[in-house]
Order: sequence, then C-alpha cells, then structure tokens
Amino acid sequence: MSDPREIELKLECEPSDLASLQDHPLLREAATQEETDLVSVYFDTPDRQLHKAKLGLRVRSHGGRFVQTLKAEGDGLFERPEWEQPLEGPEPDRAALADTPFARLVEAEAPLAPLFTTHVHRRTYLVEQGTSRIEVALDTGRIEAPAAGDRVLTLCEVELELKDGTASDLFALAHAIASLAPVRLGVRSKAERGYALAAGEIDRVRKAEPVPLREDMSAAEAFRAVAHACLRQMRLNEDILLRERNVDALHQMRVGLRRLRSAFSLFGDLVDDTLGDRIRTELKEVTEPLGRARNLDVFLATILPAERERHPDEVGLLGLERQLEDERAKAYQDIAALLGSDAWRMLLLDLVAWINAGPWLRDEGRGRAALRDEPARSFAARELDRRRRQVKKRGRHLDALDPEERHRVRIAAKKLRYGAEFFAALFPGKKAGKRHGAFGKALSDLQDQLGALNDIATGHEIVRDLADAPAGASTLFAAGMTAADIEARTRTLLEAAAEAHEELVDTKPFWR
Repeated sequence: MSDPREIELKLECEPSDLASLQDHPLLREAATQEETDLVSVYFDTPDRQLHKAKLGLRVRSHGGRFVQTLKAEGDGLFERPEWEQPLEGPEPDRAALADTPFARLVEAEAPLAPLFTTHVHRRTYLVEQGTSRIEVALDTGRIEAPAAGDRVLTLCEVELELKDGTASDLFALAHAIASLAPVRLGVRSKAERGYALAAGEIDRVRKAEPVPLREDMSAAEAFRAVAHACLRQMRLNEDILLRERNVDALHQMRVGLRRLRSAFSLFGDLVDDTLGDRIRTELKEVTEPLGRARNLDVFLATILPAERERHPDEVGLLGLERQLEDERAKAYQDIAALLGSDAWRMLLLDLVAWINAGPWLRDEGRGRAALRDEPARSFAARELDRRRRQVKKRGRHLDALDPEERHRVRIAAKKLRYGAEFFAALFPGKKAGKRHGAFGKALSDLQDQLGALNDIATGHEIVRDLADAPAGASTLFAAGMTAADIEARTRTLLEAAAEAHEELVDTKPFWR
C-alpha cells in the first residue's frame, strides 16, 4: 500500500499581505472559513535521530484535542508522506507509529523529548479552483526553542493544500494569490525552521544537499526531486541576499541555479517542452547580474590580493580596487532590484508549477511516456556514461586546447559532476560509495584546475572592460600589469588540468 501523501505549497509573505488577502473576494467568498489557534510541539531524541532520518514528529493541540503527525521528506519540496493519529494527551504515542518509517529509523529505546514549539493563529478557507478543492491557510505566529533562549522566529505564510483535484489548479491559485500580494515561494517547513532555531543556524548559507532519490523512482520522479533540490538551494540563499549583501550566499544561489540548468540538460528530451524552454531562457537572461557580481567577488578576493603581494609599492592597484568595488556595488544593486521584482517572484512560481504540472508530464508523443516511466537508476547510468564519454573525448590533449575549447570541457565536466552528485543515492552500497568518493574527487580536481583557468579568462574580461571606462593612467597600468601576471599562471594550470583529466579517465565509474 502506498504511503498517505500531503500535497502542499507554501508561500512566504508579510503580515500586511495576509491582511489584504483575507479581505479579498477570492477568500472572503470562499465556501468554508474557519479561525483557530494551534500549538504544535515537535519531538526528537537527544541525538536527533528523527532529524537525521529526514522525519518530523509533532503533537498538535487544538480545542482540547491532540493529533500526532509524522512527516517524511518526500520529493524535497512539494509532496510529502505523512501519518496522522488522534491522541488522548500531549505525549507522542510510539505504538501508533509502528507501521511508519519511525519504527525502523529510530531506536526503540531512544527517549523522545520536546525540542521546539510553534504557536500559530490560522485562518482557513476552502477554495474552488478549476475542478479542484484547495484549502488555503493564512498562518501567523512564532517558533520558540529552549535552546535558542529569548530568540524566536516569526511565522507569516500562506499554505495551499490540495484536498482533491489536480496540481495544476493548485499552482493556478498560487499564481492568482501572487498577483494580489508579493508572496514568495516557501521551501522550508515549520519543522525545518524550528530545528534551525534550536541549532542556532537560522542565517546559515546553504550549500547543495544530497538529493532524496530512491531506487524505485521513475526518471520523471527523479527529475522533480533534483529540480526541487536546486530550487530549494536557490531560495534559501536568496532569502539571505534579500536581507544583506553576502558573498557566500550569492555564490551558493548561483550554484543552485547552475545545478538546475545542468539538470535541464541532463534530463534532456524527458523534460523538453515549449513552456520549459521559455522558463529556462528567462532564468538565464535575468540572472546575469549574479554572474557579474560573482566574477568581481572572485577578482577582488583572490586575484587582486595576490597582485598586492607581488607589487606592494604599485599605487595603481588601489585605484583599480576602488573602481572594481564601484562596479561590484552596482552589480549587487542590480541583484537587489532583480530579487525584489514581481517578475522574479512570478518566474519562480512558474518554474515550480512547470516542474510539477508542466506539459512535459502530459505529452504522450515521441515516446515521452516511456521516458518518464523509465527506472531512474537505468536512466542515470545511461546518462552518466554519455557524459563521461563526452568529457573524455573533449578533454583529449587538454593542455593544447584554446580557451573556447577548454571552456567546453569545463562545462561538460561540470554537468558530469552535478549528475554524479544528483544520482548518488540511486547506487547504494559500500563498493559504489567508495567508487563515488574517488570519482567525485577526480572530477573535483579537474574542475578546480579548469575553474582557475576560467577565473583567468574572466579576469582578462574584467580588465578589458576597464579600457572602456574612465580611469587614471596608474589604474590602467595596474590593470595591464595584473593581466600579464594572471596570464603567467596559465601554463602551470594547463599541465595540472591535463593530469587531472587523465586521472578522471582512469577512475572507475560508481554506477557500474
């Protein structure tokens, strides 16, 4: 029997947005309206066994009644298995969890203790959208954790839960709400935020996380999980950039975006449709400021300090730094304008809607159904083989290639690396794990050398751009000197890249 599943979309907003939404005819005229206060206590073992197993266990009290809910990770964003049971009191009932993942993932004798509590005032509306019924919940409240002392997290969000009908109707409703208020796609559950509060990690920059793939997944399910993981990394770091200029958050948001674009390429014909093509094109175009700012971050943090160390008496380097700092400030202003725009908010909602209800999921032509239903493990092995051959072929005589050819090797290697990371969970076992580690290291070494070469090429572009900007003679001299110095590193890096390529070719694939 399949697990019971919750299909839910979260939208984050400000309290004033909720006030305007609840007065709008869309909700005011809904068939059912309720208002209630909910207190939910989340439990875990002292060593966080539930959290490590990607499970969340809560006991919610409402009107003198208690309900226990266990939630699992699901596909990483939109669809999650959950198990609910009414309780007699406020303590968890382990016996009621006997037929859930809790029983096999949490030690039988491990004690459960409250970790954090959410206090939520909820207004719910039952909305008809298309042929579907969707529960809309407007939540305000807070999260408290003893470990966090006086610090609390405020909650303000819209939750859309599909009661019956189609996912496309749910996303259509989300789009309608987003046109009424500046809501943003939410990618963190209340439980995840509570754990972060308890651990003191609310503001942590997020790197890529393992993708929750299972061996029994289809290729289509695997794509959705991969795309959700990339989108999640983008959004978590976007939240930091909305508050402050943060170099690491920018880098990780850009990594999430590039991983997502690599996923589009890796899954190829499986996800190819006109709407997806439009969304991918828009993502590439509108996120150009991220790349510009990142290139300046790298230049100012690595290349310029090395120049100062080599030429401590060169006064032109100070002028060069000031000019590039001004350019970086402008790039970050462009990023703030992008992330604050309605177009960006809507684009991410269009993206998550396409991932979960796009034409690619309904197209029955060109053998698309067979592609979607293919076991993810078979799909992954075939695609990794193809990408590995591509890197092997393009990287021959790497140290003799011109910059454009090296760039193609770098892109091919990046897609192979992301694919290896995405699909790792499909190939479990000690042998595969050991091979995956060796393969990942060989890929990382190649990427490091090619990345350094790319930084040199980007550095040249930055310096060339100065020629078209007003600058003093000493600044221009320092720019030319810097260009010459970074070019001097090219031969050493090329030799190292060629060696790394040979090492990768000799490394056994983990998927065989």
